[in-house]
Amino acid sequence: MSTAIQIIGIAIVAIGIVYVLKPDVMKRLFEFFKKGNRLYVAAPIRLALGVVFLLGARECRQFWVIFVLGIILLISGVLVLLLGPRKLVPILEWFQGQSEVLQRIVALIVLAVGVIIIISA
Repeated sequence: MSTAIQIIGIAIVAIGIVYVLKPDVMKRLFEFFKKGNRLYVAAPIRLALGVVFLLGARECRQFWVIFVLGIILLISGVLVLLLGPRKLVPILEWFQGQSEVLQRIVALIVLAVGVIIIISA
């Protein structure tokens, strides 16, 4: 299971690198999720990742890091379901309106979280 978590970490690092190099990709992704009820697609993905992290945490080098990230993923998945597009789309729109520098900083945070996952798994 720790291998699966490492693969997820590698995927997150790759996403972070793409976002740092091309912030417009993130804007296009947000445009996709803003349409209709597409935002609900994020919920089962987050919930599934949360379950994988929680189940695999015991096998990882840094149990608490993976465990806490699993809890955060579960909470975020539930929040997507509870809040829905009506409340979350304005947040996406706000973020899209921010400077490219801020978006790159967020992308670096995503990249760093991916590295932390890889190291902790």
